[in-house]
Amino acid sequence: MPVLPEAEHFSSAGEPDASGRTVGVLLSHGFTGSPASMRPWGEALAERGYAVSVPRLPGHGTSWQELATTTYDDWYAEIERAHAELAARSDVVVVGGLSMGGTLALDLAAHHRDIAGLVLVNPAVGSTNRQLLALPALKHVIKSMPGIGNDIKKPGVTESGYDRTPLRALHTLVQAWKKVRTQLPDVTCPLLLFRSAEDHVVDPSSARIILGGVSSRDVDEVVLANSYHVATLDNDAPRIFQESAAFIQRVTAR
Repeated sequence: MPVLPEAEHFSSAGEPDASGRTVGVLLSHGFTGSPASMRPWGEALAERGYAVSVPRLPGHGTSWQELATTTYDDWYAEIERAHAELAARSDVVVVGGLSMGGTLALDLAAHHRDIAGLVLVNPAVGSTNRQLLALPALKHVIKSMPGIGNDIKKPGVTESGYDRTPLRALHTLVQAWKKVRTQLPDVTCPLLLFRSAEDHVVDPSSARIILGGVSSRDVDEVVLANSYHVATLDNDAPRIFQESAAFIQRVTAR
């Protein structure tokens, strides 16, 4: 299907650092979103010389009807593919993600111990919303519900996400949360987690679960006071760009 404007995969070649190494950064967008929500972050890191990859996950950036035909396994397979491609042209890789992109980043880090660090923005590994318990039955009755995108505090900014959320696809994500939670002890790399104080999509329970579950010894949580869920496009975006760049430089330094 035709890809929506700004939803295309973004990448940059990167430049060797002072020691001659190329540092790669893989960024994953969230559920029903697209690389449009990550592109400013990716461009900011590319300007600093990093080799950046922001893949478009299957079913995203086209239509919610196409997303309804895909699953968490499809999205994770694309992240694996993008990581392999980036790792082949980089000496070391850091992975970041927004919302479900954080879920995928944690899953990837649990399987690849050579990942140098994780940068998560409002990641999701669970929810206190009990309405999700109805998904196994509801998905057979209702195809979609109103969209969850554009939770942005900054006036005039939109995420370009879907206006509908396909329940079949959402159910596969909810099922994957349990698997990812069991894998958190396998995550050992340094972790920088940004969490919005006011988030209308992901509740604070996910951050608590992640911070209490990973085996990483180098962990930092930053609370964003002036952004909602899509913080990479919100008022605190410059802070995310700056502090993540400093984190990447630190964890990849020899």
